[in-house]
Amino acid sequence: MSVALASASTASPAQYEPLRVMVVDDSVVIRGLISRWIEAEPDMVVAASLRTGLDAVNQVERINPDVAVLDIEMPELDGIAALPQLLAKKRNLIVIMASTLTRRNAEISFKALSLGAADYIPKPESTREPAAADIFKHDLLQKIRHLGARVRRKTSTASSAPVPSAPDRAREVSYVAPQPVTSAPLTRRAFGVAAPRVLLIGSSTGGPQALMSLVSEIGAVIDRFPVLITQHMPPTFTTILAEHLARSSRRPAHEGIDGEVIKAGQIYLAPGGKHMRIVRQGVNAVIALDDGPPVNFCKPAVDPLFISAIDVWQGAILAVVLTGMGSDGMRGGKDIVAAGGSVIAQDEASSVVWGMPGAAANAGICAAILPLNQIAPKLVRVFSGDRT
Repeated sequence: MSVALASASTASPAQYEPLRVMVVDDSVVIRGLISRWIEAEPDMVVAASLRTGLDAVNQVERINPDVAVLDIEMPELDGIAALPQLLAKKRNLIVIMASTLTRRNAEISFKALSLGAADYIPKPESTREPAAADIFKHDLLQKIRHLGARVRRKTSTASSAPVPSAPDRAREVSYVAPQPVTSAPLTRRAFGVAAPRVLLIGSSTGGPQALMSLVSEIGAVIDRFPVLITQHMPPTFTTILAEHLARSSRRPAHEGIDGEVIKAGQIYLAPGGKHMRIVRQGVNAVIALDDGPPVNFCKPAVDPLFISAIDVWQGAILAVVLTGMGSDGMRGGKDIVAAGGSVIAQDEASSVVWGMPGAAANAGICAAILPLNQIAPKLVRVFSGDRT
């Protein structure tokens, strides 16, 4: 079967092999479900389906996967113990941790990120619920595809290459490599004239690590201005993330509460499963949690936060779009800029996935496009009055 994915470029597309995915889960039902989803995709293939972390560690060099979907709770060797051993044997392996939505597993998932896992995904409590299974499927395949793009291998065109067997030929895929988003110089615009009175941040894949790094260096901003964050993340996970942000920033950080008055010196995080919007009540800016449908396939989503803030602060907004898949935050960023505010995007090299910040950058709405380690110093300068 030959499938061509469209490219915006007219250049000759590079051919890539399907991503090799190793599924590691002690549940035969979950292994079978994930494997069927992967096999139905034109650009990925199941390299192995294994029951334990020990099986994965013992066979990873032979299997040579690009991506591993690694369950946390397994017999013999669980996911968190297997993770460093897998990365020691295959340094560039993309590992996506999978776990049920418990506080313990959320904490373990955060630990896994610090040990080198690329991302995490919450498993639905029951795969018999169609909506939950569909969201899990969509999110998992997107994570495999976008994270795996970093290690995708070009198909060999050497004449000496072995001729594949009939079953292998049946699985051959002609995949057109995504062309670089930055095909033309990116447009920067001047920072808004109005002094910012609030910092808004949106992030997704790779976001937890980026957020913890960022807030640890912007204490001078947090002390004088409110900071509101939307990270694509499910319930329980956002509770743990808020605790990590409080430790990293040494400032109060918690999930936003419906009706809560927004104050300087605080970090407010959109709770998993709710959109966090801002409304004005008298002289106060107040958090309004929204249980509406997903926006940009996400709940919480960045756009509702960005767009709603305009009614409260008009153009006195500075928004930051960090690493993440998709384009969430771009539309809200456009509206912020149109109102007189400013947007900063993380650059491609320092992003785990340059989807969200890339969409903002290519829309021409950014006043700056910076490596992660340069965003905090820039924020401190801008909020101190330097808007050059």
